[in-house]
Amino acid sequence: MSNIAIRVSDVSKKFKIFEDKPATLKDRILYKSKGVFQEKWVLQNISFDVSQGKMIGLIGRNGSGKSTLLKILTKILHPDTGKVEIVGRVSSLLELGAGFHMDFTGRENIYMNASIFGLSRKEIDGKIDEIIRFAELGPFIENPVRTYSSGMYMRLAFSIAVHVDPDILLIDEILAVGDNAFQKKCISRIENFKSQGKTIVFVSHDNGVMERLCDELYWIHESHLVEHGEPRKIIRNYMDFLNESEEKRLTAESESLAIPKENENVVPEDKAKSDRWGNKLVEISNVQIVDHKGIAKHYFEKGKSVTILIDYVASKAKIDKPVFGIGIFRMDGYCCYGTNTHIDNEKISLNENGVVEVSIEHLNLVAGEYYLDVACHHENGTPYDYITKALTFNVKSYEEEIGVAYLPHHWTHKGEPNQ
Repeated sequence: MSNIAIRVSDVSKKFKIFEDKPATLKDRILYKSKGVFQEKWVLQNISFDVSQGKMIGLIGRNGSGKSTLLKILTKILHPDTGKVEIVGRVSSLLELGAGFHMDFTGRENIYMNASIFGLSRKEIDGKIDEIIRFAELGPFIENPVRTYSSGMYMRLAFSIAVHVDPDILLIDEILAVGDNAFQKKCISRIENFKSQGKTIVFVSHDNGVMERLCDELYWIHESHLVEHGEPRKIIRNYMDFLNESEEKRLTAESESLAIPKENENVVPEDKAKSDRWGNKLVEISNVQIVDHKGIAKHYFEKGKSVTILIDYVASKAKIDKPVFGIGIFRMDGYCCYGTNTHIDNEKISLNENGVVEVSIEHLNLVAGEYYLDVACHHENGTPYDYITKALTFNVKSYEEEIGVAYLPHHWTHKGEPNQ
């Protein structure tokens, strides 16, 4: 295999999903219908090579087959077809506390777990102090691991795995359990491993970490290898796929939760839960957000133009000084922005029905989920129609930012400091 550390050749794996699995031999004999099952392929025809010293990442939605593939690489599971060739000692972090005995102390579990990885008693004696120090368990190392928190579990498991001096390290999303400080410590250790020429296969939903650490990404979807290549490209394609899927979901939800109208005799339960009030002299009949092409969506790219469309129906009564307003809120209720036609000095002359448009040239919100409030009221504050959470929408971004708003900016560098 020359410099190939891992070779996966046409690997497929299936599981049996029993409709009603027989619990005893008697059930198997008397109730044959209980043995009915369906076969589900969790991996199909997966092939790739990993060179020594390379770090690859596996991305994909939950249930796509990533963890099953890692279990095949560690030989916990065996493929139904195809084969896996591995050169070197393998250390893995697949499931929290896997291989630990709940009634053994942390110290006892170090000896047991490290021996499973192939270390001798003498080798473990030489490493145990460093394993305990890295895990930051202190006096808790003498307590049974059943008394440990999930974070303590993870620290001990990770510390053992990285101190057995493996040639190949397999990591499956376990770092998500630790606190922020220990996560940074783990990532630093992974980077150190990579600099030493170790081979690493990493599964995570943290795209930023995947892009920074991995040399190549493999995208697995519904048991198939969809695409592989340079991390930034694969992550963008994967995020575009997720955004399209979420757009379809939100569109379906919005159709089932459309704003109720007066001529509807039955209001669905979900509609009844939304907060709406006013005397309905002006009624908001529909709300949409459209992109620059006029297409109604629920996912928008940061910084692009959008337009909010508010359809209304006005009563025959004379209505003067109407005001239309919008409010954009984060899902935790934090108000990101709000305005209305009175604040912006826009005068509205109502027809029997019409559409009020709010054009936003740059939707400078950071990536996340938001909801929109819309309202129509008299200038003196008398509400005609006020709807909270008229719709929800998402902002997508390929950059990682914090806060609420994106402020357009650029960086410069000068050779000399300002005096």
